[in-house]
Amino acid sequence: MTEQNKISRRNLLKAAIAGVIGASGTMGFSTLAHAKVGWPEKEEIKLGFIKLTDMAPLAIAYEKGYFEEEGLYVTLEAQANWRVLVDGVVSGALDGAHMLPGQAIAATIGYGNNAELMTPFSMDLNGNAITVSNRVWEGMRPYVKLDEAGKPIHPISASALKPVIDEMNAKGEAFKMGMVFPVSTHNYELRYWLAASGIHPGFYAPERGDTSGLIQAQAQLSVTPPPQMPATMDAGTIHGYCVGEPWNQQAVFRGIGVPVISNNNIWRNNPEKVFGMRKDFYDKYPNTTIRMVKALLKAARWLDENNNANRKEAVKILARPIYVGADEAVIANSMTGTFEYEKGDQRSEPDFNIFFRNHATYPFYSDAIWFLTQMRRWGQISEAKSDEWYHQVAQQVYRPDIYQLAAKELVREGKFKPSEFVDFGKETGFKPATNEFIDGVTYDGRKPNDYLKQFEIGLKGADKV
Repeated sequence: MTEQNKISRRNLLKAAIAGVIGASGTMGFSTLAHAKVGWPEKEEIKLGFIKLTDMAPLAIAYEKGYFEEEGLYVTLEAQANWRVLVDGVVSGALDGAHMLPGQAIAATIGYGNNAELMTPFSMDLNGNAITVSNRVWEGMRPYVKLDEAGKPIHPISASALKPVIDEMNAKGEAFKMGMVFPVSTHNYELRYWLAASGIHPGFYAPERGDTSGLIQAQAQLSVTPPPQMPATMDAGTIHGYCVGEPWNQQAVFRGIGVPVISNNNIWRNNPEKVFGMRKDFYDKYPNTTIRMVKALLKAARWLDENNNANRKEAVKILARPIYVGADEAVIANSMTGTFEYEKGDQRSEPDFNIFFRNHATYPFYSDAIWFLTQMRRWGQISEAKSDEWYHQVAQQVYRPDIYQLAAKELVREGKFKPSEFVDFGKETGFKPATNEFIDGVTYDGRKPNDYLKQFEIGLKGADKV
């Protein structure tokens, strides 16, 4: 779109909304409600993302014109890695971004960055997997249970990996795995999977200046940018990794590794990315923020509606170099409801990516608290905190109040049904307690300290590294 066309389009939208406001005595209820949000205070917006399939709501909101419907003129900009992305949001170079939940939480509590970040929108559920190199898989396979056809029975626990690590450590060889960022879902999922089978993934000790996460580690985890994961494993620098798509399927297509478990099988329907931004952006531009959330809600529903009927089109969009830039076949393997483990072992995974179903977009406090418990479990939070502290931080970072303003506006406009959202009159922000984890441990976000006490490996109570 040319700059002149942008200006013309913008003026038409402004005139339309001005007309609605001016005719408030005669327009219908849904149209009147649309005017309540007001014109965006900031129209030109720059949003960042990492080249992963779960940035899809941003791409779809742009390509389908949902941002423009809200009077927003958005530039989407791929970032080199998660550090560059969060620094861009903190500095204000980016107005918002496809972000790791832990980044918004960590910055707010002063771990790594120090800034008040928040999220009014959760971008998806699930979407990650753990992949190991061919060499490691060959070592694991004798310990993996097989079905009658000789195929591995999923989910595969890390108990099959433990003999491989023990053998390598006995030879003085370190076992190394990649994850995308120290406060990423990938780091915590990988640690959870390992620890559930008695493999210690190491502690952090920031109060002592040690942010390596390698203290007492039997498996050494380090940061690798997502698009570099397959090549780094192929070079032998790491023996496996936890990452989002399409970089697990890329290993299968290249014949260099085998995904062993999806994160949906580590924690069923776990929260993944969020739309992150500075709190002071919302304070200054509330209409703009609400309208961004409205656009993202439209995009998320489009991605899941009619039993994922739009996913093939989404794959073509994401395959473009400006977004994910991977082969359509690689992206389609997970986005269209299947997932390939060993070469040729393609299985149905209809929930590998969820963008709207199961209230995937709602920023639940209990999701934020789970990430905080993992920060405490592995030493990134070095001292014991009260349950109240966990709740207060969650309420500071996760903003369902903003989400509700956007959702209610869409309902008033007649574009969404109330049944498509949580019951705002009853919602507390806490999901019911669940034990749908690979180790069967029960998580209740209302009682974070009781949750931590259940783990044999990890800090709890007054423990220190």
